[in-house]
Formats: sequence, C-alpha cells, structure tokens
Amino acid sequence: MLDRQPVLEGEHVSLRPLRADDWDALFAVASDPLVWEQHPAHDRWREPVFRAFFEDALANMGALIALDAKTGAVIGSSRFQGLEEADGGSVEIGWTFLARSHWGGRYNHEMKRLMLTHALASVAEVRFLVGETNIRSRRALERIGAQLTDRREDRVMADGAVIPHLTYAITRESFAKGPLAG
Repeated sequence: MLDRQPVLEGEHVSLRPLRADDWDALFAVASDPLVWEQHPAHDRWREPVFRAFFEDALANMGALIALDAKTGAVIGSSRFQGLEEADGGSVEIGWTFLARSHWGGRYNHEMKRLMLTHALASVAEVRFLVGETNIRSRRALERIGAQLTDRREDRVMADGAVIPHLTYAITRESFAKGPLAG
C-alpha cells in the first residue's frame, strides 16, 4: 500500500508531510501571482483562495511540503491524490507549485523523481492532470518523460469555472527508461 505522506530526501529538495503550522511559510511562496499565471486557478495567490487550497491539502492527507535541502527554506508543495487499486494501482501526483526562485528544472525534476520513485514502488502508474492551456506545466511534464494519454477530465475550479484537464502518465516501465531514471 502506498504511503502518501513519506519523508523523501534528495540533493536539492526534501519533502515531508504538510502540517498546519506550515501555513505562513507556504503562503509566502504561494502569494506570488506569477506562480499561478498559467494555472487554471490563476487567483490562488490570494489569501482566501490559497487558504481553501491549503485546508483541502491537509484534509486529503497526501500533501507534501518542499524544502530547499541546503537551506531548509520552504519552496513549494505537491500531493499524492486519487489512489486507485485496479490494474496494479495508480495515483495522481499534482497540485505542484514552486517559488520562482526555484524554477528552471533542477528542483521540479528532483521533486518528481523522488515522488515517482516512491509511488512506483507501490503502484503501476502515476497520473498527472494539467489544465489544457497550462503550457508551462505541460512542457515540464514532457521533460520528465510523462506521456499524454487520451484521458480528459473537466475539473470545477473554486470559482465555479469548468476547466478541461489533460492526463499525462508515467508507468514503471516508462520511468525506468525515461529521463529521471537512475
């Protein structure tokens, strides 16, 4: 069974379960409007919107806070969500965001490598849902070896807007041959 709240350590990133007392430091990262510019929830930088996101993350028990491994500073978060048991198991990794100071690949790649390695030890596939127009996140997924599938889902945002989402996937086999293997 997949532990959705592990502690994962890398050279650049450390991940641990999100706690209620992480609010101030994580909101300091999330309050940058440019972090959410291409995201379907483009107003998540606003305190009430992020508060709902944060409370949902705590309630779903799969959220991890991302720390800069060298400084211990909070740099973002991600989640394991939607664990499915059928066909060898599947889980979604998503709701990921990073401080702009940590954009550019190294931190996101390591965070995803740590999470994928952990998840694929227990499930056969990891899914990533991304807003159809979120080109930045789609390209980041493609760079880590995620493949676009034919699965689509309409997600209702906090403001009631319905946003089409595409599904990308990485299987144990594709991960072992992909750019994050090793």
